[in-house]
Amino acid sequence: MTAAGTRLGHADVVAAAGRIAPYIRRTPLLTADSLPRMLLKAEHLQRSGSFKLRGAANALLALGASDIVTGSSGNHGIAVAALGVPLGIGVTVVMAAGANVAKQRAIEALGARVIRSGGGVAERERCAREFAATTGAVLIPSSDHELVVAGQGTVGLEIFEDAPGVSTVFVPAGGGGLLGGVCLASAGQARPVRIVGVEPVDARRYARSLAAGHPVELPPCDTVADGLRGQRPGEVTFPLIRRRVDDLVGVTDEEIVHAMGLLHQAGIPAEPSGSVALAGALRSGFSGTAAVVVSGGNTPEALSAAIGHDLNHA
Repeated sequence: MTAAGTRLGHADVVAAAGRIAPYIRRTPLLTADSLPRMLLKAEHLQRSGSFKLRGAANALLALGASDIVTGSSGNHGIAVAALGVPLGIGVTVVMAAGANVAKQRAIEALGARVIRSGGGVAERERCAREFAATTGAVLIPSSDHELVVAGQGTVGLEIFEDAPGVSTVFVPAGGGGLLGGVCLASAGQARPVRIVGVEPVDARRYARSLAAGHPVELPPCDTVADGLRGQRPGEVTFPLIRRRVDDLVGVTDEEIVHAMGLLHQAGIPAEPSGSVALAGALRSGFSGTAAVVVSGGNTPEALSAAIGHDLNHA
């Protein structure tokens, strides 16, 4: 899908925004006195508890499949189940051995089937592909799919519409769908804006791949940011990020936990993965005003209230 990925553009994000509008929430840009010059894109307030609903909705609505399989660390699976099951779609979610148990229970509570695979994210994705090939279910990857990337890009579209003067956008980089989508959305800007991807230091698959000049696969890791444990850049997302991203920052688990604490003190109940972009902003600094994507709030305590009840009334 590499060639197809390079054909994606700003117009695909705009089309996704129109398609998913009835199903997603336009999230606000929040401020906190303790985090000056930062606008916090509140995707923890998104239906299903994370930005993942955007890409899932764009793919589900465009493809019209009756049975779907996906690999997920949790939030994408929650999003697919929260939207797909009420629409009468059969949903199977493959999760790696070390995936969050609370997120698995949330997916199952929404009516989806969960299969556990061995190994890490790479093995999980292989298992999902094999399931699709043997059952006929349509595979919707958590990041590496054109429709998913375009849907995630609506996060950036909203940021640029609501804060046209923003100078830098910090984006967590797991599978790369969100970062690639924001890169696409930035093409519509009249003035320059820096796009900075933030990765856990032990899962820097994009930084290492860009340095190598080609995608490389890392061994499984155990970062506290469970949604960002990807091992290899996507075929759709890698060329988008290589072409447009301005910088990639690595952050430690300690920095992630510190950033999460600051968000919680500000009344923003982010999960570790949702705090990674702030950790990157604090580490690297910036000039002007920065937008920081708080990508999710599905902590174990919040899952019971954030698994998408609103979707049933969208």
